[in-house]
Amino acid sequence: MRRNISEQYPAIVELLSVDKPAEIRTWLREMAIRHHLRWLLAHADDGIIWGENRADRLATSDEITPEISPPLRISTLRQARLFSDRGELQIWREDDDWKGCLIREARGGDTPTFTESIDEMRILWGTEADPLDANFTRFTDGGQGLRHTVPLTVDGSFKPGERPLRLRVRHYLGEDDFGLANIVASRLVDLCIVQR
Repeated sequence: MRRNISEQYPAIVELLSVDKPAEIRTWLREMAIRHHLRWLLAHADDGIIWGENRADRLATSDEITPEISPPLRISTLRQARLFSDRGELQIWREDDDWKGCLIREARGGDTPTFTESIDEMRILWGTEADPLDANFTRFTDGGQGLRHTVPLTVDGSFKPGERPLRLRVRHYLGEDDFGLANIVASRLVDLCIVQR
């Protein structure tokens, strides 16, 4: 598959100082509002938590399917990503400390860290969709019953056996010491359904 290099999305990288948030849900909501970020993908010791920053709150999968998604709590959280087409804020745990990074679109007057990028659609689990309350859908995949609950409404009208759930990822390019282009950073951009 041929990929086209784009110069439409120059980006800035900012390292963040992150104090251990006392209330992680509140902190993530504040960051999502401040940086105009929509989606949450969090990895915890006991599973994956999906979420969406909505008009009134940060809605998360653990509220809808606690039997699948673990609670969003700082004690078990390993990393969290808030993302949208405007940028991605990622925090991660290193021992007892928290680190953070924001990759965002460059604005007027910014000197971009990255000027070239390529986008990629990553296939996510889910051959069967079960719409749930609050605009969430439980996806199940395979004989082992791999499951996760995403903050999208899906009617299940896709072809049996197909995996329509996608994660759009933007890879930023840079040159190595030999002048060869490499992917030097990546960020999440969107969560979507692809119909064929």
